[in-house]
Amino acid sequence: MSNSTVKILLVDDSPDLLESISFSLKMSGNFDIFTAHDGIEGIEKALEIRPDCMIIDVVMPGLDGYQLVRAIRGDPDTEAIPMIILSAMSQQRDQYFGMVAGADQYLTKPVSRQVLLDAIAHAVKLSTKDRYDRLERISEEDPPELSKS
Repeated sequence: MSNSTVKILLVDDSPDLLESISFSLKMSGNFDIFTAHDGIEGIEKALEIRPDCMIIDVVMPGLDGYQLVRAIRGDPDTEAIPMIILSAMSQQRDQYFGMVAGADQYLTKPVSRQVLLDAIAHAVKLSTKDRYDRLERISEEDPPELSKS
């Protein structure tokens, strides 16, 4: 990433996780960190601050992470914001739903600082065409087994 400051919006309902990731990112580079505690607040802050990247949990009250990603991708004002899902939900079907919703990457908790930094660097470099191409590839693949058994 360049030397310019990167605005990151963290969306998670865990205050402890927001604090630890915020601290870790601030210690790792030129990041301005903003936080939201649920999906609705995440949309509001995304519209307000226009982050360079969003890091989103899946399980949150109200609007979950998948719904938040779809809402951001569905709005012409926010559709190009890079988004990374960071969730404890680690099954292949969870990752599939996150990527189909429009996330650029799906990481599982806990995540190392370096993996998160690499994911941010990758996500902010993606073009809109890269995102459309990825979604097209995903749509042509057979989805993973979606039953909960």
